[in-house]
Amino acid sequence: MQHFKTLVSYLEYLELPRPEHPMLSVFSEKGEGFLPCPIKSSPPITNDCYSISLKKIIKGDLNYGRTHYDFSNGALIFIAPRQVLQWDETVVYDQKGFSINFHEDFLKGTELDYQIKKYGFFSYSVNEALHLSPREETQLESIVENIKIEYQNNQDAFSKEIIISQLTTLLKYANRFYERQFLNRKELSNSLLENFNQHMTQFFESGQLQENGIPSIDKIASKMAVSQRYLSDTLKKETGKSTTEHLQLHLINEAKNILLQPNKSVADVAYELGFEYPPYFSRLFKKKEGISPTQFREKFKMN
Repeated sequence: MQHFKTLVSYLEYLELPRPEHPMLSVFSEKGEGFLPCPIKSSPPITNDCYSISLKKIIKGDLNYGRTHYDFSNGALIFIAPRQVLQWDETVVYDQKGFSINFHEDFLKGTELDYQIKKYGFFSYSVNEALHLSPREETQLESIVENIKIEYQNNQDAFSKEIIISQLTTLLKYANRFYERQFLNRKELSNSLLENFNQHMTQFFESGQLQENGIPSIDKIASKMAVSQRYLSDTLKKETGKSTTEHLQLHLINEAKNILLQPNKSVADVAYELGFEYPPYFSRLFKKKEGISPTQFREKFKMN
C-alpha cells in the first residue's frame, strides 16, 4: 500500500497544485475550478495528514477505512493520519464544498496537537459523517474562508497561531453539530443499542465466550458494521455508558446466572466468562454490584 509522508507528495498524487505552505493546504469552491479530488480513481493509500472536507458527491461509492457509502448530500468528513482511503471512477463530485489538509507535524508545539486526538469523529467511518444543515454549512464555510485568507496572505510570525485558532474553532463547531446529530437521530441511536444487545446475546448463547474469550470492542463494532469510536460515542450519548461499560454489564449479568450453579467455584465462573485472571473478575463484579461474587451467591441462598 502506498504511503505519503508529506503533504506535498500527497497532493502531487492527487494531481493538485503544490500548497502555499509545506504542511497546510486549503481548497474551496471560491476561486478554484476544482476540489479534491481530480484524480479519477485510487487503490488503497495512506498518508500522515489530517483532512477536513465538505464533500458533495453526486454519485458513486467512496471507500473509507473498511466501509463504503453512497450519498448525494453534502457531508463533513474527517480523516486522521494513516487511515486508508480508496475510490474509483464511479465517484462524481459536485464543484462545491471545501477541503483543508494539514500534516500532523503542523500541530506540534500547540494545544491543538493534544486536543485533536480527543475528537472521536476523526475515527468515524464515512457513513457516520456529519451531515450539516444549510446554516451550519454556512458557519463552517465562513471559518474556512478566514483560514484561506490567512493562508494566502504573506505569512508572518502570527499566521500559524491565527490558523491554529481558526482550526480549533472549526473543530469545536463540528463537535457541537455532531452533538445535534446524535440528538436528532434518536431512532438510529436506539436501533444501535438494540443491535449491540442482540450481538452480545448471540455471542453469549453461541458459546464463543468460552472458546474465544471476551470480545474486543473493535470486534463487536466490526460485526455491527460501524466504527468502534462511533459505537461508543453513540451509546454514551444515548445511555450515559460507554461500549466497555455495556459489555461489562452483559458479563456481570451472565456471571450472576452462572454463580447460581453451586457446583462451580468463582474461578470456574471467571474462566467460563473469558477472564484470564479470576481476581480481575471478582474486582469487576464487586465494583459493579457492591458485593463480591461469593457474597452474591450467599445472598441468593438466603433469599
